[in-house]
Amino acid sequence: MDRKGNDDYQDPNNIRLSIMTSTDSSLSVSEKSASLKSAGNESLSKSICSSSSTSTENVPLEMKALRDSSKLGPADEVPLLCGESTQGTAKDVTYLCPYTGPTRGNLSVTNFKVYFRSVDRDPPFILDVPLGVVTRVEKVGGATSRGENSYGIELFCKDMRNLRFAHKQENHSRRQVFEKITQYAFPMTNKLPLFAFEFQGKYDVDGWAVYDPAQELRRQHIPNESWRICRLNEKFDVCDTYPTLLAVPASATDEDIRHVSSFRSRGRLPVLSWIHPESQATITRSSQPLVGVAGKRNKEDEKYTQFIMDANAQSHKLYIMDARPSVNAVANKAKGGGYESEDAYQNAELIFLDIHNIHVMRESLRKLKDICFPTIDDAHWLSNIESTHWLEHIKQILAGAVRIADKVESNKTSVLVHCSDGWDRTAQLTGLAMLMLDPYYRTIKGFEVLIEKEWLSFGHKFSQRVGHGEDKHSDADRSPVFLQFIDCVWQMTKQFPNAFEFNEHFLITILDHLYSCLFGTFLFNSEQHRMKEDVKHRTVSLWSFINSQMEEFMNPLYASYIHQHVLYPVASLRRIELWTGYYLRWNPRMRPQEPINLRNRELLMLKNQLQRRIEDLQREVEAKSRKSSLLSPSRRMASPMHHAHTLNR
Repeated sequence: MDRKGNDDYQDPNNIRLSIMTSTDSSLSVSEKSASLKSAGNESLSKSICSSSSTSTENVPLEMKALRDSSKLGPADEVPLLCGESTQGTAKDVTYLCPYTGPTRGNLSVTNFKVYFRSVDRDPPFILDVPLGVVTRVEKVGGATSRGENSYGIELFCKDMRNLRFAHKQENHSRRQVFEKITQYAFPMTNKLPLFAFEFQGKYDVDGWAVYDPAQELRRQHIPNESWRICRLNEKFDVCDTYPTLLAVPASATDEDIRHVSSFRSRGRLPVLSWIHPESQATITRSSQPLVGVAGKRNKEDEKYTQFIMDANAQSHKLYIMDARPSVNAVANKAKGGGYESEDAYQNAELIFLDIHNIHVMRESLRKLKDICFPTIDDAHWLSNIESTHWLEHIKQILAGAVRIADKVESNKTSVLVHCSDGWDRTAQLTGLAMLMLDPYYRTIKGFEVLIEKEWLSFGHKFSQRVGHGEDKHSDADRSPVFLQFIDCVWQMTKQFPNAFEFNEHFLITILDHLYSCLFGTFLFNSEQHRMKEDVKHRTVSLWSFINSQMEEFMNPLYASYIHQHVLYPVASLRRIELWTGYYLRWNPRMRPQEPINLRNRELLMLKNQLQRRIEDLQREVEAKSRKSSLLSPSRRMASPMHHAHTLNR
């Protein structure tokens, strides 16, 4: 079947995710533009990661030119992605917008999204929300409920908002909508495939080719005389949450590696993340050692850490950065874990970074959502933010990463990083430290490689931490670990606005698709699980979508030529800000009045023009230089000085 001949077909290359801004404070939650694509059949080009409004105040200029409200189609038409199908529609439903008040329309549920379109506004108000962001669905009111809009459904979302719809009891539509939303918002619970396995979008770029582990190691000049590539984990029998390819000290034998793995939590032995191109100081990562209450020792593990230290000829010391508060590390001894004793690990210095666990972070985000959505208490805003401790946690993570980067760069000393299991706080710290140390990771493709390497291949449990497709909103394993990492990256982009090739929209797009389940990138808990599910062949990569339209995500202020050095962000509450562009983006009053995406596009065009002018001038200078160098010998022969010198001889 030719999908482009289908009226419901939507070209995936026309998907737009930009969070539009507005000068009209009365515009609805998450106003993104719904625009039209003029190519054969008129089909809606829709924004996938949030709701949208067809109001012209917030539509980009080129989309305004295409927009024609007469071509929006009938009110019950739902724009569909390739692989998406409508599962049910309820008429005469009211969306209770916390900012502009109730609006009446039709609510449709597909196997990917909830789609609401008003019938009482012109242009129509459109709400378009991927079901992957829904963490909980609740019925509001019962058969005895009285009063307008007291009977309906409320959706609690992972992206800092809730959505409430009111149904009329006499229509008997609530039950069907509730069942369909529950079925497709939680496909794993209901033995259904995640939508990423249904989506059949085609892109010009293969995002799965972005990260090649061997190539990334070669970029870091591995293997070398001190480090080798180990393939012992090709069948995941050394560590089932590690990648197949590991960089380990050249002095360590395969037998050493097996012994060390058995002494580390979850088998996660210390392996290389990054090596300094000059000093050879390294960042390695692992999980906690299994010392227990009895203080067990393992000679192979102690020898192995010595190998890591010896691989760096510049220093005879190793810093062990334990992400946890010391109290938590001691408490872990009772569970068989613990930390490295400085008596057992010679020439190693242990430092605790005081970053709290996943449960503390989850509670902190819950408090933050409570004060950010739907309304803001201006009178107590600062004290409310302080009470969440969110910015303190961001500061602590950033400060830990700065310490790691400083030890590697300034002290030329290798650092071993771990927390308890080495897949949450460890990934935050290594990823941020590498971002500070290596300008390659500050490019769009470099940052994608960093996420693939430090988060995906090293087994951050995305499925459990996010809860993809599961109806377990109170699951203790859920936590905003990756969100905090992206927040810290945003803090760095604020402090160094010229140092990063990507913009804020890039970071928000990554977070939106952390939840959406449209792409296969963040699915499952480990590389082993993704290989088992054949994710690379059965789903589309998020990087395919991003890299096929790079200009949308580029920072026009990026100046790579002046930022090849190490970045040390100020990890102080004086400089840490609340990321309003993400946490408060649903509130029209909190958005910038100028459309940032349009300004970025104009700046990029101007930058490209200036760059071309510079290149032209450089070519002119080089041409003149070549011309003068050709003429210079004859000029010297004809010069009075040369003539006088000849006479004197």
